[in-house]
Formats: sequence, C-alpha cells, structure tokens
Amino acid sequence: MLRIITFLTARINSVRQDLLVLTLIFGTAFFQFIGKLPLMDPDEGRYSEIPREMLERGDFVTPTLNYVKYFEKPPLHYWLNALSMSLFGETEFAGRFPGALCGLLTVLFTYYVGWKLFGRREGFIAALILGSSTGFLIQGRMNLTDMTLTFCMSASIGCFLLASRPDERNKGLHYYLFYIFAALAVLAKGLIGLVLPGGVIFLYMLFCRRWSLLKDMRLPTGMLLFLAVAAPWFVLVSLRNPEFAHFFFIHEHFQRFLTTVHGRYQPIWFFIPILLLTMLPWSFFVPQACMRAWRGRKENVGDVLLFLLVWAGFIFLFFSKSNSKLIPYILPVFAPLALLVGLLFSRDMDDETMSRRTGMLAASILCILGCGLIAYPFTGTEPLATPIGGLALGAVFILEGSIAYMYAGRGEAKRFFLAFSAGGLLLSLVAPHAVFPTISQKMASSRELCLMVKDFAGPDTAVVSVGYEQGLPFYAKRRVVIAGDMGELEFGAKIGDQSGWFMEQARLPELWDSGRHVVALIKPNDLSQLKSVVKTPVRVLGEDRRKLLVSNR
Repeated sequence: MLRIITFLTARINSVRQDLLVLTLIFGTAFFQFIGKLPLMDPDEGRYSEIPREMLERGDFVTPTLNYVKYFEKPPLHYWLNALSMSLFGETEFAGRFPGALCGLLTVLFTYYVGWKLFGRREGFIAALILGSSTGFLIQGRMNLTDMTLTFCMSASIGCFLLASRPDERNKGLHYYLFYIFAALAVLAKGLIGLVLPGGVIFLYMLFCRRWSLLKDMRLPTGMLLFLAVAAPWFVLVSLRNPEFAHFFFIHEHFQRFLTTVHGRYQPIWFFIPILLLTMLPWSFFVPQACMRAWRGRKENVGDVLLFLLVWAGFIFLFFSKSNSKLIPYILPVFAPLALLVGLLFSRDMDDETMSRRTGMLAASILCILGCGLIAYPFTGTEPLATPIGGLALGAVFILEGSIAYMYAGRGEAKRFFLAFSAGGLLLSLVAPHAVFPTISQKMASSRELCLMVKDFAGPDTAVVSVGYEQGLPFYAKRRVVIAGDMGELEFGAKIGDQSGWFMEQARLPELWDSGRHVVALIKPNDLSQLKSVVKTPVRVLGEDRRKLLVSNR
C-alpha cells in the first residue's frame, strides 16, 4: 500500500490527475461491498423506508415512516435515496449510495479548497488525511443523514472562505455556491445548516475585523437564491401539514439542543474521545496543527488559518454544548481539521523535519492499540470484532505503527506521512469487514426473517412488529402493526385514526386469537410468554440471533 501511494503521488502532475487518483482510491474505499450487509437498525432501516414510501406514494413533500407522518428531518437525504432507489432498485446498496457519494465528494472538495488556499500538494495531503480517517470513511458507508449534511455544510463554508480572499477571481461564483450549499444543508438537517455556517462566518469577521465582507458577500441576491432553494419545501409541507412547524422547529431544534427530551445526553467532553477515535490515525496531530495555525495567524495566510480554526472549533463546541449528542454530529469538523493537519505535514516536508516526539508517541500508541485489538476477543467481554477481525485490525495497527515509528525516529516527515496514509487507508478498507459483521449481529435488521413475510403474509394478514423493527416495512414492502413502544412514531401515530396500527403489547393476544391471520416479529425471550397467554398455537416460521418470526397459522 505504501509503495502504491508513493508511485501514484510521484507521477501526478495536474489537478485533474489529482482528482482522478483520489476518486479511484477513495471511490473504492467508500463503495466497496456497501450492499453486502443488512440494514442497521434503527437509522438505516428508517432512512431506507421513508424514500421507499415516497416512491410508492408518489409524494415527495410529506415524509412518512411506516405510513405515518415523520417530520424529524428535512427531505434532502430522502430525495437522494429515492433517486438512488429508482436507479438501483430498493436495495441496501441504493440506500447507502448517496451517503458514500457525499463522503467521496467531501474528500474531493477538501482537495479543491486546499489547492486553492495553499497549493496542490497541500490539497492532496489534506484529502488523503480526510479519506483515510477511519471513522469518517466508515460512517460514510452507512445510510445516515449526517454525511449528506457534512458535504453540504463543508461546501458552503469552504466556498465562503474561498470567496472571502482579497485576490479571489471567482468571488461571485463562490459566494453564490455558498448560499446554494447553505440552503441544501438546511434541507439536509434543518436550521443548523444555516446556524453553523452563520456562526463560523460571524466569529471570523469579529476576530479578523472584516466586517467589510458584509458588503462584499452579495447578501440581497444571495439570500434570494438561498430562499429559492430552501423555502419551497418548507412552504409546501407547512401548507399540507399544519402540525409541521411546531414539531419541526420547536421540538426538533430548540428542545433537542437545550433539553434532554431526546434521551441523548452525554457529558460536555463526550466528543473529545470520539474525535480521537474517529479521526485515527491523524487525531494525534490535531493539537499540534491547531497550535501551529494559531501561532501563524499573523502570517500572510493568517486569516485563512484563523478561519479554519473557527470553522472546526465553533462546530465542535456547539455540539459539545448541546444536550443531544450522537457520534456522527461532529463529522463537519473533519474537513477543516484535515486541512490544518495537511498544512502541518506539508511544511514539515519542506523543512525536512517533524516533531519526532509526537510522531513516535502516535506510532507507539498505534502498536499498543494493535496488541489490544488482537487480545480483546479473547478477554471474555463482548467483542467489537471476531478473533479474525481483531487479528486483522491489530495487524494493520502494528504494521502501520512500526513503520511510522522508524521514520519518526529519523525525522523523515514525507515517509512518515506516506506510512500513516497507507496504514490509515488500509485500516479503513479492513475495518468495515472486521467490525460490521459483529455489529450486524447486534444492530442489523433481521433481513431474512423480514423477507420471509412476503411468502407467508397475504393482503389481509396483520404483520406485527413487537417493538418497532425499522427494517421490517422496508423488506416486507408493506405497513406493519406496532405492538409496544412506538418510539419516534409517537407523533405521527397521534395524527388521524391510527388505532388499528398501534397497540399495547398486552393487546397482542387479543389480535392473535381474533381469527385474523397474524405474522409477528418478536424477540426470542417473548416466545414463552406469548405461548402462555394465547389460545391459538404459535408456529415458528424462522429465527435468527435477534428475532423470531411467528404465525398463528
């Protein structure tokens, strides 16, 4: 892998070739076998079923989940998934394709920004760093709204940064692209698509005293362009659904940020270890890169360095302060951090020097992590990977750390960077195959059981999910009855008469013995209880490690 990267980078002599090489490398990394595993519950099942229902109903304005209104997110990711499904079919590959594409586009856009700001080599290095950050690539291979947001927000803020340079020739183009991508970010995840870019820009103008940008940034025409892209859906969905505005803006934005109503409270330092782990192996150099950028804020490119610091810092602190925290939330900080770490390595290569202490420490920690990953499946605790997967991951860490340690001791920045790039990319290629099968045993939808529903259930059959299995409607291609906790469907369940589709779990025996054909997806622990309270015999149609498919006929 190290020789391949060295060979490719030595023969690149144009921007187009840079982009082609990056597309080949990371296109393979993002798209390899993304349709292999079942949908992960709950997110992937949800974000596949909503666009499937859009296609079935022909309604792309009002999102529904299990055929009840679902307003937690705007529709951009659903639209992209619906387009993908119309091209590739209603498959796992189609559901994950838009997220993987947005991840690849974020890598390519990071190259573009780095090239325009600092030079081709800096852009290429930053793109390699971003694409080989293990957590970034793994999350890009999943059907999540966050990678769609990350691309749109990175493109928005990055275009503003390019437009704000005094010597920029394409100011108008970049400013208008800033407004377009900001609008798309709003359509991807809501108001944070406007709040976060706006906060970054405000702080940048405050710290650098560049209030003149307000006159320069085409505000009147830009805001019209922003509204032309973002507003139509919000107007249409509000006109068709009077209950939308309060739920979306109050419950899903202000209460999510200010309260623990969503049950995702974590301590304020939560994202520090998350960033350390998800940006491996490059996270070791983030503090040094940020400190060097801060010290260089009075250089010729000082304003650019300060902008990148504000970009990463504001978004990181914003989500750290929020009372609702999930791992993918900080994906938008990866691009500016990759640019800063890339600039750090580029300058070290020019000076033929690097921080031996930092490099040797990072390499040593990778070796220790590698030994831990090899041993972990045998400790008796619940592993994240199989013994073979742990061995593969551990071997990559040890190999990468050993080679990097040797080059760090010699102070050879270029070879150290190539070793880390090759190791990071190899880790990103190996990790999905090592980790995802284990995760799928715990989180994946019961795909085979859900597909069996189509063989055993007729049009009048009551298909029941005891506890909402997000992938069941997607694989069964039909609406299901929810018995027990309705979770995020609670809002939609209250709109109109949904009494036939939602019930307490205690009412399941009544339906079971009603004479109507029932097919139910239940947990193995619920089987004996169900048998003890129903009169109609329980027939087990199929089972996996997580669920049982049962029927009363």
